[in-house]
Amino acid sequence: MTAALKTEQGDFNVEEVDRPEIPHPDWVLARIRMSGICGTDLRHWKKEEPELVHEIMGHEVAGEVVEVGSNVKNVKPGDRVVIETVLGDGTCDWCRVQQYNLCPNLYNVRMKTVSRSFAQFLTGPAEKFHLLPDHVSFEEATVLDTFSVCLHAIQLSGIKLNDTVLITGAGPIGLGQLQLAKLSGADVIITDVVESSLQVARELGADLVINSEKEDVKQRVLDFTNNKGVDIAFECAGGPSMPVTLPQAISGTRIGGKVVIVGGFDPGLTAIPLEWQHIQMAEIKLITSASYSFWGIHSEMKMCLDLVAKGKLNAKMLITHTYELENINEAFETAQDKAKTGAVFVALKI
Repeated sequence: MTAALKTEQGDFNVEEVDRPEIPHPDWVLARIRMSGICGTDLRHWKKEEPELVHEIMGHEVAGEVVEVGSNVKNVKPGDRVVIETVLGDGTCDWCRVQQYNLCPNLYNVRMKTVSRSFAQFLTGPAEKFHLLPDHVSFEEATVLDTFSVCLHAIQLSGIKLNDTVLITGAGPIGLGQLQLAKLSGADVIITDVVESSLQVARELGADLVINSEKEDVKQRVLDFTNNKGVDIAFECAGGPSMPVTLPQAISGTRIGGKVVIVGGFDPGLTAIPLEWQHIQMAEIKLITSASYSFWGIHSEMKMCLDLVAKGKLNAKMLITHTYELENINEAFETAQDKAKTGAVFVALKI
């Protein structure tokens, strides 16, 4: 099969490799049709990571079932599916209660199996394959991983009707967070430095957009909230922006409010200066959110699939560019340089 393999320099070579085989009777083999590029992928872009050289990456994926194991009942060859790529070891205490996003072996397991979507074929456990309604496209389905991350954060936040929310970062995660917060009945402020992303936020219903490079975020938030601050802030930029955006999120949060950390940290980051006395005296709660799994008895990805299918979440507006797999390096450049390209979510046709 054709696959994009990570190089020593951190970009990709498109090569022919062996097609995976179904290893267990309850697993499925799928032909990938579409994969997405997210912020996590970009944090690995053009970084020298010896442990990832010649590996297949990617974890936002939709396709068609090709083959099923003898014990599989939920899907069959020819079915259109979105594939959940959060997979733990299945044996730890967290996996046992469907909190597999917290599995201590999560990345070791998923990187060897389901998180390999920059290729033509992928195999994984049958329960990770969700049927796509006919009217939900493969492109839309690739955004479901992003929406699931946002839904997990929303549920951890305890958001309520008429809350006021601040979102730092108007990338795919921030724009997904915006939509879910609006669905929850909140007024939403969102910040970014890229005007094209802020325009998408306006079109998705943001109540206030702030260019944090040109405006005083804290003052704009205080003006909007009658000098109180927001009930909940979601840090959604992550990566190298975190030392700026996390303090920004905290500064806009009211006494007794919450800050949910959704954006990912770069490896090795150990110190971000924060006003700890203010955080303590104001009893601001810092809540970390990691990926997604189940909420109660419900799969968070299946919940998001239902919301997209019902037209309550807009995935189409987030997809700004689509490339063929052989142009994956160009696709990454486009996703990286969003101020120039206007990219939000970049998809790869496999």
